[in-house]
Amino acid sequence: VQSVALRLVCDREAEIEAFNTEEYWTIEALLSTAKSEDFRARLTTIAGTTLKKLDIKDEASASAIKAAIENQVFRVTSVEKKAAKRNPYPPFTTSTLQMDASRKLNFSAKQTMQVAQKLYEGIDLGGEAVGLITYMRTDGVQIVPEAVSQIRDVISAEYGKNYTPFAREYKTKAKNAQEAHEAIRPTDPRRKPEQIRRYLDKDQFALYDLIWKRAIASQMASADLEQTTAEIAVKGRDGKDYGLRANGSVLMFDGFLRVYEEGRDDEGEQPEEALPDLKAGEPLELLSFKPGQHFTQPPARFNEATLIQTMEKNGVGRPSTYAPTISTILGRE
Repeated sequence: VQSVALRLVCDREAEIEAFNTEEYWTIEALLSTAKSEDFRARLTTIAGTTLKKLDIKDEASASAIKAAIENQVFRVTSVEKKAAKRNPYPPFTTSTLQMDASRKLNFSAKQTMQVAQKLYEGIDLGGEAVGLITYMRTDGVQIVPEAVSQIRDVISAEYGKNYTPFAREYKTKAKNAQEAHEAIRPTDPRRKPEQIRRYLDKDQFALYDLIWKRAIASQMASADLEQTTAEIAVKGRDGKDYGLRANGSVLMFDGFLRVYEEGRDDEGEQPEEALPDLKAGEPLELLSFKPGQHFTQPPARFNEATLIQTMEKNGVGRPSTYAPTISTILGRE
């Protein structure tokens, strides 16, 4: 496992070294409705052809597009609204716990396992040592039925019945998963993090809070969103048709997001904002025009979370070996 994990790191480094950076430009317009509601749209088509990522190669091309569509009439051509759902994540396995503790709490894989070991072995809750979580070396995402019904009771009491319409069952997707143990969850879901905070140190509380929230969220209702896509057209001075697109989403029902949202490795993703109420045929005013210069990026180097994710995806290692493998790689530089 050690050699294979090191090979993954070396292969990624070779990819980064071989990477050739290319320049490309994107064009974003700030548009306004007759009611002075502003929103952003991005240029997506020129003369009926969809723009690919590297199609606008330099500043001169971006400036030519700007000159062609400035002071022209922009119109909404279509507005599509559709309902979308976001489903909760399964409860934690060893790898997903290590990944999310890395993203959200800045814990190393080794630190996560040390703190989890203490929570599993038992914490003194005023006179008696109580194991607060189930076994922390596992690749199973299933939870025993008694625990599911306890979790559902907690959700109904805290947030209302509409937050847990039905019991959810999870199945693992990882290669070579053995599922001998259930997912990592609180031994008693009724033991809320805040109630036992005084018995835990800072790291223990942070990790127990993460495990409790993820287990609770796994049995909650999906989040309901309304996603809107508006297509906008403008006739350029050069006679070409230019198309822009604006995307927005509105959270209609928060569901599991009320309790838990998974951390992200890439902070570049911006959440979509709501769009004004647009109608097909409506004219729009161009407030500003923003060409953006970008350069293609090589694949990112691994952090602990992304290396564990890649190892798991490729069936490398077991829940018990992720943390020691990474510690050894770091220790031997």
